[in-house]
Amino acid sequence: MPTFHGPSNSSSGASRPADADVAPGDIAVGVVIGRASEYFDFFVYGIASVLVFPPVFFPFADRLLGTLYSFALFAVAFVVRPVGTVVSMQIQRRFGRSAKLTVSLFLLGSSTVGMALLPGYEQAGSAAIALLMLCRIGQGLALGGSWDGLPSLLALNAPEHKRGWYAMLGQLGAPIGFFVACGVFAYLWANLSAPDFLTWGWRYPFFAAFAINVVALFARLRLVVTHEYERQLELHELDPCDVGELFAEQGHNVVIGAFAAMASYALFHLVTVFPLSWIMLYSEQSVGQFMAIELVGAVLAAAAMPLSGWVADRVGRRRTLGGLAVLIGLFSLVTPALLGGGIAGEDTFILIGFVLLGLSYGQAAGAVTSNFLPHFRYTGAALSADLAWLVGAAFAPLLALGLGAKFGLIAVSLYLMTGAICTLLALRANKALSAVRD
Repeated sequence: MPTFHGPSNSSSGASRPADADVAPGDIAVGVVIGRASEYFDFFVYGIASVLVFPPVFFPFADRLLGTLYSFALFAVAFVVRPVGTVVSMQIQRRFGRSAKLTVSLFLLGSSTVGMALLPGYEQAGSAAIALLMLCRIGQGLALGGSWDGLPSLLALNAPEHKRGWYAMLGQLGAPIGFFVACGVFAYLWANLSAPDFLTWGWRYPFFAAFAINVVALFARLRLVVTHEYERQLELHELDPCDVGELFAEQGHNVVIGAFAAMASYALFHLVTVFPLSWIMLYSEQSVGQFMAIELVGAVLAAAAMPLSGWVADRVGRRRTLGGLAVLIGLFSLVTPALLGGGIAGEDTFILIGFVLLGLSYGQAAGAVTSNFLPHFRYTGAALSADLAWLVGAAFAPLLALGLGAKFGLIAVSLYLMTGAICTLLALRANKALSAVRD
């Protein structure tokens, strides 16, 4: 719960309560819970795009084309996510932060559990695909609306010498959400027959996602609706602003923020969702065995994130992102050899990739948020994150699998290298703009 200081005396001698002091640890709990639930939804759909949707919703296509269709729907949520952010900001301005968060998480949970109730193509034909896309759009709109400002508040309340550490805490939701989602699917895949898994087994994780969202909703509302948190959010001007005004005055910061962490966002799907599809289609390794390796990778990513905070607090977050972009670029050069190097190479790719993901993604959120003027920070941080997902991660599985199948794994290497270069250019542009401002 929030912590408080005792009463203090004013210069006139009158006694009054001091403003509530929100402890960074309290904020971090809300951030981790909220992000873990969102990422669980996120990865449940991503894994199902490989294991379930091709035979259930696209049985008329071969496995490669069916997976590409699934990845195209996967990208839809990231396309509509900025729309969800803008619409939800209007809801917050009119009805308040708690109303916005409730609507967003209810839409997210409903869209996710709705997928579990969908008929397959054999029962409903093209209508099944249309309903799946509608649910995916709902997820994207909801993810855009789930921004609550807690990560920005966490960064602003963190001690000066530990901002990298506290920035990392919110990102822990990614490996936690992936570990749970992958673990559930791995268990079902290993313990059900193929007909049972494709008939009813795959639906269970989507039902579980709804229950997790309900718990996360109450946990987050318990924080954001208290007077102490509302006072802190208002104190730091963490409220919606006019989007047109934001882009007119500081649109360049939104663009820089989107590209500053592109290396990390590109790597995000290239070590989580894409490799599973590649193993399914082109490897001799069993899917169950590979998912077990991914579970180990998720643990390594979670362990690497605290290290990223420690490094960032000593050399700076932007310098840390730049150094890791270079490492990701080097990693891209050996990607074809690893993914094409049999089971040992595939496993090595996953383990190294997850470590790099933990180090880089641990500092990816809001790396240049401080560029925004205070009253633009809340909306600017949200839209920067939306655009980062869109340009860096939305189409990564689709492009990596499609180009990799046609031109070989060198295409995957080039995609990842492009992300690293974009990050370095964005950080350099940010440094130049900072020098001009100074």
